[in-house]
Amino acid sequence: MPDAEDVRRIALSLPDTTEKIAWSMPTFRVAGKMFATLPEDETSIAVRCPKEERDELALAEPEKFWIADHEAQSAWVRVRLTALDGEDELRDVLADSWRQAAPPRLLEEHPRLGLPSMG
Repeated sequence: MPDAEDVRRIALSLPDTTEKIAWSMPTFRVAGKMFATLPEDETSIAVRCPKEERDELALAEPEKFWIADHEAQSAWVRVRLTALDGEDELRDVLADSWRQAAPPRLLEEHPRLGLPSMG
């Protein structure tokens, strides 16, 4: 199951991503805009997620997704690393959040990144 090191490796593999410590935890940013954090004990991540999607996720899979009280008003969701189906799902979650923070030029350069694969 994925851990904090997997989060760091995958996040930093996304285009134009940097890591910066903020609020005494690792945060990951694309072109300076935050898209993921590794809070407190590093057993979960916080990622960007539109509110309506986020609420559905938290209801559908509460063992995997939840909404932190202090993030209830913002478009962020928490993801338990132990509940993910391995690295592929972690990569999908991070790439999806990356897309929401990335500037248009990066989205144009990487049109497939973070979109569901057309298996």
